[in-house]
Parts: sequence; C-alpha cells; structure tokens
Amino acid sequence: MKGFLIHADKCVGCHACQIGCKDEHCGNCWMPYAQEQPESGQFWMKVDQKERGQRPQVKVSYIPTPCQHCENAPCIAAAKDDAVYRRDDGLVIIDPVKAKGQRQLVDACPYGKIFWNEELELPQKCTGCAHLLDDEDSPIRVPRCVDNCPVHVIEFGELDELDLEGAEVLHPEYGTKPHVYYKGLPKKFIAGTVFTPADEEIVEGAQVVVTNGEQTYTDTTNSWGDFWVDDLPDGDWTVTITGAGKEKVLNVSTVDEDRGLGDIPLE
Repeated sequence: MKGFLIHADKCVGCHACQIGCKDEHCGNCWMPYAQEQPESGQFWMKVDQKERGQRPQVKVSYIPTPCQHCENAPCIAAAKDDAVYRRDDGLVIIDPVKAKGQRQLVDACPYGKIFWNEELELPQKCTGCAHLLDDEDSPIRVPRCVDNCPVHVIEFGELDELDLEGAEVLHPEYGTKPHVYYKGLPKKFIAGTVFTPADEEIVEGAQVVVTNGEQTYTDTTNSWGDFWVDDLPDGDWTVTITGAGKEKVLNVSTVDEDRGLGDIPLE
C-alpha cells in the first residue's frame, strides 16, 4: 500500500507543492483518472497556514494537506455505482464518469478535501497523480507535489518502506485510517517575556516550570527575558516563574490555542 509521509516541521510555506498540483491538473485532462481541475476554487494539495499565539510571541505553522486516501474512506461508502474506488496500490480515486452529479461526496469527506466542479457537475480531489505513477514513459513517477517540493517535505512510497516511527495522522478520531502520515505536527506552546516593573528590566535566567500535575516542562529565560515552552499537549497548566528573588504563578490553558503571554511582571 502506498501513502505519503509529510514532515510538517520542515515546511517553509513556499507553496511549491500547491503550485505544482495546480500546474499538473489545471488545463490538463488525465482521463480516466480525473477531469481537469478548475483554476480557482479547488486546491487538491493545499498548504494550510496558521498563525499561532499572540503578539509578540507568534509562530506560523504550515501543513500540506492532500486527500488522505483513507483506508476506511467515507467517500467510498457514500458513492453510488462504485463511483469511488480504491486502487490496488491504496490510492482512492473518484471515477470522473460514474461520479457525475454525485454532490453528496463533497459532504462525505470529513477533511474537506473533495471539491465540487459546478461546470462539470463533478466531485473532484487529489488522485495521488496516478497518471504519473502508471505512465512508464513519464520522467516523473511520483505525485507532482512530491517532485515540486524544494526541501523534501513530502515523501511518497510503500507505507512499509517509509519511516513512520513517531508519525501521526490528522484527526485520528475520525476513524478513517488515513494513508497520509505526518511528522513534526505543531503542538501547543506557552511563551512570554519576564521583567521586573520596579526597574523595568528583563529577567535573565529565571526558571520557568509548566506542569499539569502529571507532566512537567521547564525552560530558562534568555538574555532577552524570553521563555518558550514547546510541544505541549492540549490542557490546563500551572506556570511558575522564579527569578530575581521573586515568584509568579499563572494558570494558563492551551486547550483552544497556543499562548503568547506577552510581558510578564515579576513582582
């Protein structure tokens, strides 16, 4: 079974994979795999960009997201007349002839990766560039997004040959068993800048302890008074900052978002 391994922590947000996908499928009809992709309104490969935290402690994460080519694909279950099928290599394909008019396939995908072509009355999505994989004369024998990535963020191949140790899938709670795996998916962070209000000076070397009673993370403020505690699970945390002979305790939640705490007075 083939699949993708995407190193999210290496992605620089250049969108080359997204552009390559558009270039491969816009204006090109790759029957029987797919009709051409519209120039606008669809991104079969999309780099999801998210700003995280609050100023001045902000990060931007980039996550390339194609169709997940699920083992338990809801689109297959929702299709009529075998309009969606799984190839022997594991890729999930929407038959562009049989699927005409089957708009229910768009809503069947919990990842939002099936798009409706109004002009053709056709649901469409990533094919894994099956036309390239099957063409023995093609100079490219991998999905175009893989070939187009300049920093080798995206790997494609047999799942048992990819290094999946420590890899995750998006939304495992959906129970779809995706064949797209990720490493380096962003976790939550808590960050801030510690200073003493009496003299308006930053505090270097302050000890920061972040704990929920079961897990504990530590950091030390740098020469700018900054600390940054990464890779936190979603949860409620007690943050204890000790320095300059003082201590401050904060209750901080990362259930909904990363937390940039800004300037933190130690008094």
